[in-house]
Amino acid sequence: MAENNGSGGKTATRATRTGKPADLSLSEARRIAIAAQGLGRPRPARATKRQLGAVINRLRLIQIDAVTALERAHYLPFFSRLGPYDKAWLDQATSRPPRQLVETWAHEASFVQPDLYPLFGWRRDDPQRYAWGQMIKAAREHPDAVQAVRAALAEGPLTAKQLHVQLELPDRRLRTGNPWGNWTVAKGALEWLFWTGEVTAAGRTPQFERVYGLAEQLVPGLANAQPGSHADQQRRLVEYAAEAIGIGQIGSLADYFRLPLTAAKSAVAELAEAGALIQVAVEGQREPYYLHPQAAQPRQTRARALLSPFDSMVFDRRRVERLFGMRYRLEYYLPAAKRVYGYFVMPFLLGEHLVARVDVKSDRREGVLRVPAAWLEPAFAADAVLPPLAEELRQLATWLGFGRVVAPPEGPGELTARLAAILA
Repeated sequence: MAENNGSGGKTATRATRTGKPADLSLSEARRIAIAAQGLGRPRPARATKRQLGAVINRLRLIQIDAVTALERAHYLPFFSRLGPYDKAWLDQATSRPPRQLVETWAHEASFVQPDLYPLFGWRRDDPQRYAWGQMIKAAREHPDAVQAVRAALAEGPLTAKQLHVQLELPDRRLRTGNPWGNWTVAKGALEWLFWTGEVTAAGRTPQFERVYGLAEQLVPGLANAQPGSHADQQRRLVEYAAEAIGIGQIGSLADYFRLPLTAAKSAVAELAEAGALIQVAVEGQREPYYLHPQAAQPRQTRARALLSPFDSMVFDRRRVERLFGMRYRLEYYLPAAKRVYGYFVMPFLLGEHLVARVDVKSDRREGVLRVPAAWLEPAFAADAVLPPLAEELRQLATWLGFGRVVAPPEGPGELTARLAAILA
């Protein structure tokens, strides 16, 4: 790569945007962030189920999304850290006892560790502020349906469609003007109970429909835990977030579990006063950062990974821009004519830098991984980026069960034509 990785040594000329001396260089802050997310070392030659559990313990949260352009979102962070692994291990961790992950609303819809589940009581106890309109409407206008759904789930897990048929609930829709949903009464009742914590997911169908079950039955003790006051819950979540990201500003610590910013500010102040967080200045940054005391501070990193848009390394877009200089946005919600980089674009992490962004697509009919476009970030050399990127794409294709990777020789992006030649 053309850009200097930096030695990590401190210099007298390093400063923040305010002109004051910085405690950490931008290079050091990047390496701390990468190490905290489990991306700083070469991946194992052969991943194990135990290593998947270690990733769960490190990240504590895995975002869920229904997009299938490449693969379901929750599988991808584990490939980025472990390389090829058996997806059945993750299915077991989320659907069989003893569960290592349970579904709830955290950073959007997410899997979280069971001990974190009760810490979202502050959100569940205030549905008027946080819940969606269809959920509130179901609870307010159809309390009998909510009770019937609760009673039906006591007999065993069911999908929304199964409940709708079994209970013969009204077929009219819970219309609220929300473009994301036009739910049946059964679906609204289920999502209300899911939001309030009485219900979680027993698993997912092959079509990715959530199979709902009573939380207390699926994970005994889960729904009735008493984790302290709302402020206590939020403070613990900020501490877990700091451990997971290593270093971040208040906004990043709030974003990991989608805490209110005011609550995160209070929690950070208390944790800093107690020594559970260390306030530091980072080179070129105006706002202070907060460092977890146990965060590793490696002198170099050997990272190499394609990162999903929903990966916790990059889902805080402002942090990505501040630490890595990449303005990264999710474009698959946009009309094709308005996309700049592509439908499902993954940043490529190499060393301590995000050096490229790659549009990828699973062509399941043809059995190939397609790369419609690959873009080089400024200040990096294509000759240094292309070989490891091609190897990463080949490993990804093999893991997905595809025989080859294909890029169009005339496709957009500075790397696409050369990548096509290497892959051919």
